[in-house]
Amino acid sequence: MDAPTRTASVTLTHRFADAVPEMAVAWRADEAPTPELLVLNDALATELGLDPAFLRSPEGIGLLTGTAPPVGARPVAQAYAGHQFGGYNPRLGDGRALLLGELTAPDGTIHDLHLKGSGPTPFARGGDGYAAVGPMLREYVVSEAMHALGIPTTRSLAVVATGRDVVREQILPGAVLARTAAGHLRVGSVVFASAHANASGDRDVLVRLVDHAIERHDPETAAVTPTDRARALLDAVIARQADLIARWMLVGFVHGVMNTDNMTLSGQAIDYGPCAFLDAFDPGAVFSSIDRQGRYAYGNQPGIGEWNLARLAEALLPLLADDTDAAISVAQDALDAYRPAYNEAWSVGIRAKLGLADAREDRDEDAVPSLVTDLFDLLAFARADYTLFFRHLATAARGDAAPLRALVADPGPLDLWLERWLALAPDADAMDRVNPLYIPRNHLVEEALAAASDTGDLALLHRLTDAVRSPFTARPGLERYAEPAPDAFGPYVTYCGT
Repeated sequence: MDAPTRTASVTLTHRFADAVPEMAVAWRADEAPTPELLVLNDALATELGLDPAFLRSPEGIGLLTGTAPPVGARPVAQAYAGHQFGGYNPRLGDGRALLLGELTAPDGTIHDLHLKGSGPTPFARGGDGYAAVGPMLREYVVSEAMHALGIPTTRSLAVVATGRDVVREQILPGAVLARTAAGHLRVGSVVFASAHANASGDRDVLVRLVDHAIERHDPETAAVTPTDRARALLDAVIARQADLIARWMLVGFVHGVMNTDNMTLSGQAIDYGPCAFLDAFDPGAVFSSIDRQGRYAYGNQPGIGEWNLARLAEALLPLLADDTDAAISVAQDALDAYRPAYNEAWSVGIRAKLGLADAREDRDEDAVPSLVTDLFDLLAFARADYTLFFRHLATAARGDAAPLRALVADPGPLDLWLERWLALAPDADAMDRVNPLYIPRNHLVEEALAAASDTGDLALLHRLTDAVRSPFTARPGLERYAEPAPDAFGPYVTYCGT
């Protein structure tokens, strides 16, 4: 590996490009005509060992836009394949993104420094490669909310306006997002390498990619042979994704575009394009303008996660065993762990949301599963606000059920359910520690993005970001950030931002 490169206060390595150069296309970001820093995540910068003052300087902004990378750095566009809405595309890749390199934080952890909207690459497929201010700020606020909710996620370091107009349905101001991640390896990365192996008969690229993934995400593994390492990686990704998707479901998050190129090996959520949080509870909720069949609806996400992981298992078949039938058996054995892992993560999480996490001798534990099933039937029928329902449930546990009853048109069935639930002695304080009060409510996100895009006013964005960074604690002055959308808002539709 080449020596790290350094600029002012930033050191970058190029581990991915060194490990699998066949999947790394050297590229440079387009110039930003008049760059202007819109938001900088000071806390994240400090956590990564970066100097916020430097990042605000012209040299720092050059780093954040990719127009002035460190001397000797090797920015690359990553190659990967993907199944988009179930259809296989063998060559996607970073069409408008660049991996500048890897940062080592003071605690020794390694993070990708990655750009989005930095201009077209050879993978652009006819797109302009740019991004608009609104979608990049959406990723900033949503990823900060997800992090505060305890959900593994890529993080947004900064959004820089480029001074370039971006043509979509209308002309919009352009921007570049600088984000960090435990890694940008995806299910689609393995699919790409596997296709190379199948076409060439040479498994070396796939072996090196698996080795690199193990080094980045599971360095503690004791696996020594390619077969063992492939199985270890598959097991680890399945476990991480089962946990991640359960966490999405528990907070009412809808990713919107769960293609295999948007499922990371690290288990972090990535790419906040057509995403949203539930207002009224609806298992069939779809917010993406391009998901016309509801493939990625809220209630479908656990099943889609399993489908994506099956594509990962297929891609790893050449390494799982020398005999195809034996490899399929190994892959199926690994995949069989997904549903129990998801169910366990979701079960633990929903018990915590209901204040029933602690086992008690005086509690009828057998009553909990039917209580949960009946609750979600009730929520779906009443279309109650998902986030507020659980917050007001804690208030009901303290003796005041009025706010909760006000969320449903007919409180009769709710009252019967409450009687059963209260008999289990829920812990209201514990509920408040896991049920958020503040989420990036869709109407507030749109309000903040419109102000930022139309007039350059970032005050609403800063206020919203401040609220969602401390989602569990009620604070004076933030009342509107805990309220449902007004009746006039909706139906809500989001777009991919390309």
